[in-house]
Amino acid sequence: MSAAALRATFISRSVATKVRSIKTREGDGALVRRSIGTPALRNLSPFLMLDHFDIAQGAGFPDHPHRGQTTVTLMMSGYVQHEDFKGHAGLIGPGDMQWMTAGKGIMHAEMPLHQDPKTGEALPAPIGLQLWIDLPASSKFTEPTYQELKATQIPTAKPRSAEIVDPEEEGSGWEVKVIAGKSHGVESPVRSPANGECWYFDVKLAPGGKIFQPLPTGWNAFLYTLPGGNITIGSNAAASSGEEYQPYHTLVLSNKAAIASASEATAMDRSRQENGVWIAHASTTAAEAEEARFVLIAGQPLDQEVWQYGPFVLATRKDVQQTLLDFQFKRNGFENANGWESKISKRARSNSFS
Repeated sequence: MSAAALRATFISRSVATKVRSIKTREGDGALVRRSIGTPALRNLSPFLMLDHFDIAQGAGFPDHPHRGQTTVTLMMSGYVQHEDFKGHAGLIGPGDMQWMTAGKGIMHAEMPLHQDPKTGEALPAPIGLQLWIDLPASSKFTEPTYQELKATQIPTAKPRSAEIVDPEEEGSGWEVKVIAGKSHGVESPVRSPANGECWYFDVKLAPGGKIFQPLPTGWNAFLYTLPGGNITIGSNAAASSGEEYQPYHTLVLSNKAAIASASEATAMDRSRQENGVWIAHASTTAAEAEEARFVLIAGQPLDQEVWQYGPFVLATRKDVQQTLLDFQFKRNGFENANGWESKISKRARSNSFS
């Protein structure tokens, strides 16, 4: 197959829905920008909620339970402490990632660290993203697990040399932190359920840069734009054409079915075979704009109902009712919640860093 024919198979998704994230209060005074999980954007299986959080002094997410979903926390700056009722505790810092599968039950706290515990010196504001992902019904009552990666442990994909890949096939001027899934020959060690699998990329684009990121056909996918330069999406993402997307927007991508076989590859069929997305920086020179940054996330839709009651996400009404009883009576996964209180919530209340 010729290089031109190969490039023709790269059919980009486009933006189907644009939603600006809305500021709201969550937890104990924390400010979040929320998009997925608001009336404007629901039912994007397997995704339940996306929060872009900024935790001020005195705010946080003290002791609270979860069941039936995964939470993925990616820190942009600052530090957040976490602790659960099974003795798991740690610190998530700039660029670090935590992938927590609540399964049948976890109770934990997530509290910011605004001062160095040893010196008392001020630390950068804790800012990051938290994504809630639905679990397949078969995984909702598994044991809770954590997968954590420090910033230095998250693999990075960069444009490959022209001897390996034609630059016109994957773009240039980009860097991808592969939090989950596969990007340009790089694979993350993070694993999600085989049913309801998720890919998660933290992408930076230099002015003039563009990237084609392959995505599994049929998966739901979206971008969330972070502070920085604007981007364009679709076709070959030429910076000179198309709508420019500014920071703080969730951009749900089109999701057209793949053709059934090569014999059906007529011009009409091929237009439906979206197998990735072209994204470009909206500016062509470094003098005009700063680096663009966004997360690109895709997931396999789950063929199940979503019954959510706060931090409990189940597949049936009966399971929600059972979960409320389980948490009330501290059983079936919540036994350790009986009398438990996190140390980090206590310290936050007393403003003690000893």
